[in-house]
Amino acid sequence: MKEVRTALTDVHSAIVSCELCPRLRTHCQRIARVKRRAFRAETYWARPVPGFGDPAARMLIVGLAPAAHGANRTGRVFTGDGIGGSGDFLMAALHRAGFASISTSRHPDDGLRLRDAFITAAVRCAPPDNKPTPEEIGRCLPHLDAELAALPRVVVVVALGKIAFDAYLRLLAHRGLPVRPRPHFGHGVAHRLPNGQTLFGCYPPSRQNTNTGKLTAAMMDRVFENVREVRGIR
Repeated sequence: MKEVRTALTDVHSAIVSCELCPRLRTHCQRIARVKRRAFRAETYWARPVPGFGDPAARMLIVGLAPAAHGANRTGRVFTGDGIGGSGDFLMAALHRAGFASISTSRHPDDGLRLRDAFITAAVRCAPPDNKPTPEEIGRCLPHLDAELAALPRVVVVVALGKIAFDAYLRLLAHRGLPVRPRPHFGHGVAHRLPNGQTLFGCYPPSRQNTNTGKLTAAMMDRVFENVREVRGIR
């Protein structure tokens, strides 16, 4: 496991130093200068955000991108986007399922630890209007590829939203493993992949989805219950 941790450290160093997307880098740095009033006294991370979690994880969770005043501020995925934000919603579900040590995700020093789970994103910089371009997603795929290569035990992937779902399928195609017929994204729908992994679709825990009831706590709980039914995750 020491070798896995070393590999992840090298991958994360490459992610943090990435400058391949000028539009995204400019946007993240502008946010860090302007800031949100509540965080005016804080120093924003404002760099690409690596994944976070257990190096021995058998479940990989793939989100879309860092939140402008969440991970772009704190430097940890799904962290710091406010009480009841997407980080808290996701972590509460992971905690109920036994994958997270606490039910909130407020700042990098909050004591949160993941067990058998690793969380990452299709895009590592906060995009304007939360909409990365296809080219930006493509330039970020090598980072996802490198993280996955450093996580040799992954057997289940949970994609939070269609963009993350499609990005993972795009990664497999780049690896020479195109999935035919191409799976369609659906909440809670599982797809067996040619590499032996199982890919689950899940609505992203954005405030828009959770406040409107498109995604409820029970719906997310069922996804992780089904994940545990997959071989090797029980």
